[in-house]
Amino acid sequence: MSKLMDFTPLALKNLFSKPATRNYPAEQRDYPIRSRGHIVNDFDSCILCGICQKKCPSDAITVNRAEKSWSINRMGCVQCSNCVNACPKKCLSIVPGYTEPNEKPTVDIMVKPAEEEKESGTLSNDISKCVLCGICQKQCPNEAIAVDRKETKTWTVDLDKCVKCGACVDKCPKKCLSLSGNETGVITKTKE
Repeated sequence: MSKLMDFTPLALKNLFSKPATRNYPAEQRDYPIRSRGHIVNDFDSCILCGICQKKCPSDAITVNRAEKSWSINRMGCVQCSNCVNACPKKCLSIVPGYTEPNEKPTVDIMVKPAEEEKESGTLSNDISKCVLCGICQKQCPNEAIAVDRKETKTWTVDLDKCVKCGACVDKCPKKCLSLSGNETGVITKTKE
């Protein structure tokens, strides 16, 4: 009984004092400038190219082009911002704050409706300007471009593999690549 009486003053003190912690998430806090936050996807701009999935060191991001879905495992994400830096459409960003607490690991899944698919054109090359440098081939996330500088001097794009992300267009030093039209199949151009 004496042990109960020893604890009573401490219990009464705690009962009438302010809490030592914040009432998160009801009471938001100000995050320091260097806090990582969490990944947010502007899914309307996302073209499901899969570059973010390839750049993610912890395999937290999954892109399924067949199902038109993008998902992130919040517990697996290390907020390194590799995906944000690599995104060609700049639809990924890191915002301050943490994800909502949950009893189970959180996986956010976003799915595009079938009728919402946007065509941004077909990749084409003005071969008269092209120097077959191969930078476009290195930039392509789905290995849709093949450049042969030595033997046949050809530039080839597999339009079924091309996700129309524009990464190759942005990095082309001669500005000979563009997105236009809506063709399918394989296009090969030979430099004379």
